Amino acid sequence: MIKATVILCSFLCLLAQRSSCARGKKEDKTVCPKVKAIRNFDLEGLLHQWYVIEYYASSEEALSYRCMRADFTMSTSEIITMNFTYSFTDDPLNEQLLGNITWNIPNPAEPAHWTHSEDTYEGIYNTFVLDSDYISWALLLHCAEKAKVPRYLSSFIMSREPTLGINVIAYLREKLPQYDIDLSFMFDMMQTDCNETSFENIPPSLLANINRPVQLGERRHPMKHAHG
Repeated sequence: MIKATVILCSFLCLLAQRSSCARGKKEDKTVCPKVKAIRNFDLEGLLHQWYVIEYYASSEEALSYRCMRADFTMSTSEIITMNFTYSFTDDPLNEQLLGNITWNIPNPAEPAHWTHSEDTYEGIYNTFVLDSDYISWALLLHCAEKAKVPRYLSSFIMSREPTLGINVIAYLREKLPQYDIDLSFMFDMMQTDCNETSFENIPPSLLANINRPVQLGERRHPMKHAHG
């Protein structure tokens, strides 16, 4: 009886050690997570205008952007473009900036997986539509790799309206940790007071006292990323 108890205790300790090792397994942050493209995806249903409601980027520890909005178009059945507008959170003039990115659809059987080539990377910048109901919300994941440096991960929770229900946001956020996204750095994207402010509308006396970010137009936009 005593011998059996010792064997049982040893077995339980071994299981505990294995469990501890599994939890302590180091994550490989140089490669993109494995993602399965959404099935039965309606690409045309995703087109047109969206508001970015929450934003994550692995290279940022604070939200740099506000008023981000995206407009998806297709030029052919294999090419999709996102034109987007945004402002920097520290720009007192709330200048509306423009950006765009174009993807190819490498496999017509998986239209929810898009690829984009950049000189910055030896590999491919991948974008996946993780989920969408097309009429009110969508969830995107972006990932790119470069040898010997951390991968770049980014994600958008998007809505057709400037706001999205708390329950829907919670539902979409739950899908992200399996792709190594830290939800504590998933930031709310402000979508209020987004009208453009121009220099012409500001009195010279006030303009002289405004400390604008240096070289604002040359700062990288939300879909560009700096690898070390």
